Amino acid sequence: MTNPLLAEGGLPSFSQIQPDHVEPALDETLRRNREELEQLLASEVEPDFVTAIAPLEEMQDRLHRTWAPVSHLQMVKTSDELREVYNRCLPKLARYATEMAQDKRLFRLYKTVNDKLDGANNTPEGKLLEHALRDFRLAGVDLPDEQKKQFGKIMEALSQVQAKFEQNLLDSMAAWSRHETDEKKLCGIPAAVLDAAQTAAADQDMEGWLLLLDQPTYIGVITHADDASLRKDFYTAWVTRASDQRSGSNEFDNTGLMEEIMGLRHKAAKLVGFDNYANYALASRMAGSVAEVTKFLGQLAKIAKPVAINEFNELQAWTGRELQAWDVAYYSEKLRLKNFSISDEELRPYFSLERIMDGLFQVMQQLYGLTAREEQDVDRWQPEVRYYSLINDQNEPVGSFFIDLYARRNKRSGAWMDECVLRKRSNSGVQLPVAHLVCNFTCPAEDKPALLTHEEIVTLFHEFGHTLHHLLTRVDYPSVSGINGVPWDAVELPSQFMENFAWDPDVVRNMSSHFETGEPLPDDLLLKLQASRVFHSGIQMVRQIEFSLFDWRIHSEYDPERGAHIRETLAEVRKSWSVIETPEFSRFENSFAHVFGGGYAAGYYSYKWAEVLAADAFAAFREVGLFDRGVANRFRETILEVGGTADIGTAFQAFRGRAPQIEPLLEQAGIVNSKSARP
Repeated sequence: MTNPLLAEGGLPSFSQIQPDHVEPALDETLRRNREELEQLLASEVEPDFVTAIAPLEEMQDRLHRTWAPVSHLQMVKTSDELREVYNRCLPKLARYATEMAQDKRLFRLYKTVNDKLDGANNTPEGKLLEHALRDFRLAGVDLPDEQKKQFGKIMEALSQVQAKFEQNLLDSMAAWSRHETDEKKLCGIPAAVLDAAQTAAADQDMEGWLLLLDQPTYIGVITHADDASLRKDFYTAWVTRASDQRSGSNEFDNTGLMEEIMGLRHKAAKLVGFDNYANYALASRMAGSVAEVTKFLGQLAKIAKPVAINEFNELQAWTGRELQAWDVAYYSEKLRLKNFSISDEELRPYFSLERIMDGLFQVMQQLYGLTAREEQDVDRWQPEVRYYSLINDQNEPVGSFFIDLYARRNKRSGAWMDECVLRKRSNSGVQLPVAHLVCNFTCPAEDKPALLTHEEIVTLFHEFGHTLHHLLTRVDYPSVSGINGVPWDAVELPSQFMENFAWDPDVVRNMSSHFETGEPLPDDLLLKLQASRVFHSGIQMVRQIEFSLFDWRIHSEYDPERGAHIRETLAEVRKSWSVIETPEFSRFENSFAHVFGGGYAAGYYSYKWAEVLAADAFAAFREVGLFDRGVANRFRETILEVGGTADIGTAFQAFRGRAPQIEPLLEQAGIVNSKSARP
């Protein structure tokens, strides 16, 4: 039988992929790539970009086509069998990546081609080579053989331990649930959450409601449940995920893994000549130094903390009680309701998923002249997954994307965009990019459509910003197309930029429609929604800075003699900046997958860094008209289309006409009359 993971071209055959396909496909792809690499290195043809680099890009794309569907299924529809083979393959991938990055013959090949460019380093080809040569050095290409082997073993181990961290988190969440038969205990919880819990109970042949530890349920309970003991129960379960604070077995405890991850990262950084992992990470970032990031976060924290203190004091005074951690979201929502006479549940009936998707696509059409066309005859991994082609105003295909929006067991929590197919050009033409857009919204009930909170709408717009970044690239080389090669502290610019449209009154009015009456959101509710945007923005900003400083400090201050001091560092950061007291039993860090799962290691500051860029970029649209096609085209051409082939600071200045400023972000957050702090 043909292995679906070895198919060349087209979309992955997700429904045909079985766990026993994975390892043979990966082995064959790696074997073929290694064989072709040896042939390339032995070739007597004079190396140039076409004869030497283009074939290497083809190899990268082939490996991506084999592994990307596996990685995706592991996140959205995992199983014990898939996880087992996935974990078995990770060391093979890490070994191959290190082999390639440490091969001196390959390094010399890239250098030879780069030297022939004769000053053309600002071309896509030049940037690709510049990135590649940098990455060779970051992988220790110049190290003695013994140290090269050591670096390779570290990266191999790191890939396994980080994956285990994420799997423990998923298992820890799946292992916890609360079965409730007393309806009085559930007062205040949104109907959509209760409908999902009732369905979950019925699926297990239970009476009543089975509340799972997924994101929509947790938010529904912690924000709306009138029963304080239920809120505490859920809060405790959430902040002790994958930790030793859970009653019973500690088999999913991530504590030891975090120390191991930190130690491995530090060793890798030291081997290739950096003082710490933070400096190592900055070698491919927009920010220039550890001090620059520390100063940026510190300045933002000093601006936001007084605002956050005032907000929390107001909340405490209004409630007239000493608030526990599991009370804050609940009473914040009550105060928001009092101040603005608006609640998520009052808005939800106006935000059916279908209308929101239509509104999102209309924003895209007005900005960029693109149309999303749903396609039915496409293989998918879950029945409710949908697939769209993106068509430009010349009726030409630009790319396509899958959307998987509902929470379910064996699916990673949160929301993300991932690459399914990379853009590339070959003799047979252009391979158009394909994206995955994944969220965890509450499933529709039998008698009503999926209804979103406004926060979920913002999340959807955010991930669609990433999706457009991947799909609108005009770069034909996989290693620098779309989000590839973009500095990690700038990759959130397109996503956070798109969030702003979810707040625009005209956009919200256009995409709102009561699911029963068809009426748009009334003007009074729309005005209240606009006003509520800055509600507790100081608390929210300080919380994000707390996460960023924690991540930054454990990576920039790591000392192998004393270990990572993870809990101690988090406590110090909270003591300096947090305005809400955290219970001693909280083990937030054990579920901080952004950092310990790999992607945002020494990079969580990127959210705030890119938010400054995004707010300033959006201000350019507000200055001339939200859907001004000239500004939109300039943003598309300077930011969205260039992938990793442009210096992002230069690109931003080309779009904005100046360096980024922090004032638009502070105004957007309702924090005004503040001193400037710039990334």
